[in-house]
Parts: sequence; structure tokens; C-alpha cells
Amino acid sequence: MFENLIESNRKAKPPLSQTIVSMAVHVGLILGAIQATRSAAQVVKEIVQDTTMVFLKPPEAPPPPPEPPPENVVVSANPPPQGFQVITPPDNIPTEIPPVNLNERFDPRDFTGKGVEGGIATGIVGGTGPVPTIEGEVFLQAEVEEPPTVATGAACIEELNKNYPAVMKSAGIAGRVVLQFIVNTDGRVDASSIKVSSSSHKAFEEPAKRVMTSAACTFKPGSSRGNPVRVLVQQAVAFKLAS
Repeated sequence: MFENLIESNRKAKPPLSQTIVSMAVHVGLILGAIQATRSAAQVVKEIVQDTTMVFLKPPEAPPPPPEPPPENVVVSANPPPQGFQVITPPDNIPTEIPPVNLNERFDPRDFTGKGVEGGIATGIVGGTGPVPTIEGEVFLQAEVEEPPTVATGAACIEELNKNYPAVMKSAGIAGRVVLQFIVNTDGRVDASSIKVSSSSHKAFEEPAKRVMTSAACTFKPGSSRGNPVRVLVQQAVAFKLAS
């Protein structure tokens, strides 16, 4: 009844050869795993060493589309000729340095000496039309063929006498004012452009401005290539006592 107790019937130990074989198998598996890991690492290292990094330049942006032509463009039926401009010496040499004209237009292509005299580089071969000017462009007196001249001399002198400063007239003092202003294409003085270049006395400056901007004083406008243009002029205004 008590012959098959668990503790009394112990298992026999495995033989030594079996233990050695088991250990050898485990050692072989461990060595194989280590070797496989080393081989994989070597392969990865070789792949990394043989890899060449290539940086590609990003594609350039396409050029912007051309601007559409402006609407309602009128092409002249009589375009100016293709040619060159001629520099002519001024009739009256200025005694003072003229002011800088920021609106002045200059194209060196108009002075190449090629083509028709009096034309422009952007003209048309065989064209006979007038050379256009920039709207509002202001010329110097030396740049135009015909500078502005006073058209209403008698009326202008009468207006000048009316505006003679009473204090200066009673004191018997004459005066002179040099004004600078723009004469528009209609022959009127541009009141916003008028300024005093010099004067013999402050009392004459404002009366001189009033006279030149009044309706009594008008000019024959200056012209360039047969077209009326705006011209910057210097005009002396003299207040004289009656003899």
C-alpha cells in the first residue's frame, strides 16, 4: 500500500554524456546567434559605406507669363521716323546753372546717328509723323526750337503798373524780380511752379507773381519738333517809375 510513495521513488539522474551533448548544443546555438549578428552588422556597415548621398536641386520655378497688352491701345496711323536726334547749340547761353529737371526724358538710342535725322530709335522706317513727347514733360529753354515768348506785352505792362507796390512807388523806388516758372502748352503760366530766383526787394516779389499768373499775361507756348510743349523759363519783371 505504501510502496509507491512519491518521495520514496526518485528519478534517476541523466547520464553525463547526455549533459555534455546538451551543453554543446546550447553553446553552438549561442555562438551561431553571435556570428549571425556580427555578419548582419558587417553587411549593414558595408551597405552604408557603399551608399552615395545625392542631393537633387529642386526644380526652378517656371517664368511668369508675359503681361497682356494694355487694352484700348491706339497705334498711330502716322508714326514717327526711325532715326536720330541732333543736338543744336542754344541761342541764348544761360548765365546761371539751370535747375535739375527730374521729368526730363533722355534715351541714348536717339543719338546714334543712324537712320533719318529728326527721328527716334523706336520710330518706324519710312514714318513721317511727329515725334511724340511724354505727357507733362517739361523742357528747358535751350532744348526747344522755339522758346515761349510773351504774347500780350501791352496788357501785361498795364497789369504790372496796377500792381506796383504803393509804398515803393511813393518812395520813388524801382524794382526788379526774376521769376522761374513753367509755361504750359496753352500759353498760361503754371501757378504751382512759380518761384522767385532773385529780387531787388521783397515788396516786389508777390506783385510780380500776381502779374505773371494773371489772365492779362499770356505766352506763345514753346514748341519742339513742331509740337507745343511745356517749358521751364526764367522771366525778369521790372517795376519802373513813370518818367
